[in-house]
Amino acid sequence: MAEVLVLGAGVSGHTAALHLRRLLGRQHTVTVVSPNANWNWIPSNIWVGVGDMGKKDVVFPLAPIYARKGIEFRQAKAVAIRPSGDDEDAKGAVDIEYTEASRAGQSERLRYDYLINATGPKLRFEATEGMGPDGFTASVCTADHAVEANEKLRETIAKLKAGQPQTLVVGMGHGTCTCEGAAFEYTFNVDHLLRAEGVRDLARLVYLTNEAALGDFGVDGMIFDQSGFQTTSELWTGSLFRERGVEAILGAHVTKVTATQIHYELLDGSLHTLDHDFAMLLPPFGGQPLKAYDAEGNDITGELFAPSGFMKVDADYTAKPYDEWRADDWPKTYAAVGYDNVWAVGIAFAPPHQISKPRKTPNGTMIAPAPPRTGMPSGVMGKTVAMTIADRIKNGPSAPAHAASMTRMGAACVASAGTGLTKGSAAAMTMLPVVPDYQRYPTGRDVRETRGEIGLHGHWVKLMLHYLFIYKAKARLGWQLIPE
Repeated sequence: MAEVLVLGAGVSGHTAALHLRRLLGRQHTVTVVSPNANWNWIPSNIWVGVGDMGKKDVVFPLAPIYARKGIEFRQAKAVAIRPSGDDEDAKGAVDIEYTEASRAGQSERLRYDYLINATGPKLRFEATEGMGPDGFTASVCTADHAVEANEKLRETIAKLKAGQPQTLVVGMGHGTCTCEGAAFEYTFNVDHLLRAEGVRDLARLVYLTNEAALGDFGVDGMIFDQSGFQTTSELWTGSLFRERGVEAILGAHVTKVTATQIHYELLDGSLHTLDHDFAMLLPPFGGQPLKAYDAEGNDITGELFAPSGFMKVDADYTAKPYDEWRADDWPKTYAAVGYDNVWAVGIAFAPPHQISKPRKTPNGTMIAPAPPRTGMPSGVMGKTVAMTIADRIKNGPSAPAHAASMTRMGAACVASAGTGLTKGSAAAMTMLPVVPDYQRYPTGRDVRETRGEIGLHGHWVKLMLHYLFIYKAKARLGWQLIPE
């Protein structure tokens, strides 16, 4: 009997657990550890943040799903990994602390034969003074945050209806943020709502981002081939900003937020302030605060994890100039450094370098979008590692690992720009590969498979994906047939 332990129940971890249970006989145990009782389809949080959906539409409880599928569940947070065991047992172990109300604060040490780290991000609101729901900005990172964002947005709309001009700022709250696509979506859903409420003319809407150019999205932009002509995501995205009258401030690092002002630095080193009445700023991500110890209890956290807190895997982390980085630097199997029974997937693994070109201001401030590792790629990673583990349990530890490099993996993103079955719109984008490979493709990507379109049909696709992936996550009949 093998024991498989999955840390985290987001897209990667939940996907991995379901596939492991599908692939393995019941004599093997699959255990999921997550501090959250509910699963959240995070891409739809932006709709909660404008009131088009409620919290109940984007979350559901995990325990009933796992009970039905024969997966053990611990509502707890992982605090330490012991990949070589301890003085009592050489079998790998993870220390957890329960977050479930009935066992809150209790600790346990769980043993494993195979471990998947899918712990996702720590939301680092503290990186910028005054940022976050406990400060002066809203967030859509969680369903609860999105509910609060909608409440604050509605207060702003009430002031607009009373004839008071308002400045609304949406974007990135730090120079090293990721998930620019989510900020883009929220910006245009806010624009759509303001128009529907008849108050757009009194509202100044500003997109504040660390991207050096519109359409960068943390992936260094895209070149599309449309009807035999090539265009860029910068031009394509910029047209939407002009059409909707949304201002854009590019290459910005937010240094401080107060109740009325956002302080930021631009790539040229200049310092500015922006008045705001409503602000939704996304935080930078870090790895969860996991420690690591060897069998003697010595701290080996620095061996397993990068300074960011993300786990080091089969990537080339050699420091070198941006123009010397290669697609082959990126991980293929997501196996942890030094351990053949530990993997990190989704946001939990440490990327070897930026995808977008890193830039510094004359003051030495880094302004560079962090590589996105969410959504479709995260699901693919989770399934791929699950297949590797299943093969090794069935065929022995020497069974070859399955690969899912982001330099070979394609991705589709549908960015909402407003809801409504007749008036909604979304920007539908595909790219292959996610991480550009300039050795294989002159533009870094296959232009035949890298496209962008915007319109009503995109909204229908976005809405369909919402229901499709929640159906899949609930492990309903035929769930495994729905692609990651």
